[in-house]
Amino acid sequence: QVQLVESGGGLVQAGDSLRLSCVANVRAFSTYALGWFRQVPGKEREFVAAVNWSGDITYYADSVKGRFTMSRDNAKNTVYLRMNSLKPEDTAVYYCAADSAFLSRGSRSEGSYDYWGQGTQVTVSS
Repeated sequence: QVQLVESGGGLVQAGDSLRLSCVANVRAFSTYALGWFRQVPGKEREFVAAVNWSGDITYYADSVKGRFTMSRDNAKNTVYLRMNSLKPEDTAVYYCAADSAFLSRGSRSEGSYDYWGQGTQVTVSS
């Protein structure tokens, strides 16, 4: 069973930066695409960013493009989301997700991911 554990969330002010991390407990991590999604209470979960299995292709939501950077370290079974110039509208629970299809390319679609972390809260005050 794949387990994903997020960390790095917290309370920051607008304009600040945070780096989220997500560690996986599976040897095949390097063959998985990974994604970050976020959800605000009462709203649907939305795509934030994704990276393919090798780390050379990334996808971003328009709302975070230019401010967020997703990367991965396969040697550490870890994926990161660097968030700069945070805005109050970035406030949400952030979830890490894994697509376990072999050498997966990554996707903006929630349905492509079969493993999810429990989430980490990010709160940005104005």
